[in-house]
Amino acid sequence: MTPEEHNKYLGVAHVAYAGIHVLLMLVMAVVFAAMAGVMARDTGADNGPPAAFFGIVMAAAAAINLVLAIPSFIAGYAFLKRKPWAKTAGIVAAVLSALRIPFGTAVSIYTFWFLFSEPGRLLYENPSRALPPMPPGKWPNVRQASETDARYVPPASPPDWR
Repeated sequence: MTPEEHNKYLGVAHVAYAGIHVLLMLVMAVVFAAMAGVMARDTGADNGPPAAFFGIVMAAAAAINLVLAIPSFIAGYAFLKRKPWAKTAGIVAAVLSALRIPFGTAVSIYTFWFLFSEPGRLLYENPSRALPPMPPGKWPNVRQASETDARYVPPASPPDWR
């Protein structure tokens, strides 16, 4: 498998992992809302925790799910669009997704394996993208820029475009 294919699968895995967690968060919100609705209808004195308690718990669970899902969305986008900062985003997302067993751990292991293996290094640490350093001025056949090179001389007459 080529590094580009691994990169594509890794991007899809991060987006799917984050999407699953957002979907589960929405399902959990519906369940908590239903539980709070049932508790609000009961007016007995010994019904257990108040309905507001479930709202606070749901808000905390939603915040934790979003904190763990947003980096995976960002990393998935970066992997799919081959952004230069994809390796950094992938490492951050992999560390946070490792906390979620079993799918997050699987995505995390695949991310670490790819980014720190030879295919990942070839894709994201390719030194051929960098420009070579400027040659020293004392090399033969290397002309140094002079003041006459930097001066602009306008053309004698504008060209006729008709």
